[in-house]
Amino acid sequence: MKTEIASKSCDACSHWNSESTDTGECRRRAPQNIVFKVNEEVNVKSQFPSTVKSDWCGDFEDK
Repeated sequence: MKTEIASKSCDACSHWNSESTDTGECRRRAPQNIVFKVNEEVNVKSQFPSTVKSDWCGDFEDK
């Protein structure tokens, strides 16, 4: 089981967009909205989930 998970990690997935040697973005779905408050001002930002290359999920698709 451990070998299967390692071979289906983010860095081997067609949906993963590498940003550096170890980190990237999952592009499987549309960016998610993030709402946050700074100094009484509400801001909204959209971004893809950030992952490290060894992460994995059930939506894996081989490159």
